[in-house]
Amino acid sequence: MSNADVRALVQHAQALASNERAAARQMRAVVTRGALNVKRDWQAGAVATARRHARLYPASVSYDVTPLPGGATAEIGPDKGRPQGALGNLLEFGSVHNPPHNDGGRALLAEEPRFAAQAAQVAARGMRL
Repeated sequence: MSNADVRALVQHAQALASNERAAARQMRAVVTRGALNVKRDWQAGAVATARRHARLYPASVSYDVTPLPGGATAEIGPDKGRPQGALGNLLEFGSVHNPPHNDGGRALLAEEPRFAAQAAQVAARGMRL
C-alpha cells in the first residue's frame, strides 16, 4: 500500500469519525427537542383534563435527557417531587373510580411522526460524506 493510499484511508477514517460525532450531536438535539414537545403537549392536555381538581399537576411534568453514544434518551413525565406530581399514575392510567386521562400517551403519539422525520434527516445527512 502506497503512502498516498494510507493518507486517503486516514482522511476517510477521520471524515467518518467527524461525521459520526456530528450525527450524535444532531440526534441529541432531536431527542431534546422531541422531549420538550412531548412535555409541552402533555402539559397542555393535562390543563384541559385535570381542570381544578389537579390544577398544579401540569406543572409537574418535566423531562430529563441522558446522552448516550450515538444519541440520547429522554425520560418524560410527572416529577413526584413537584406539587401534585404524585398524581401522575392516577391521572394517566385511571383507577376504579376515575377514567384514565392518557395525556402523556396522546402527546407521545403526536410527536412520533415529527421525531421520526427529524431522525431520518439526521440519518440521511450521515450517509453523505
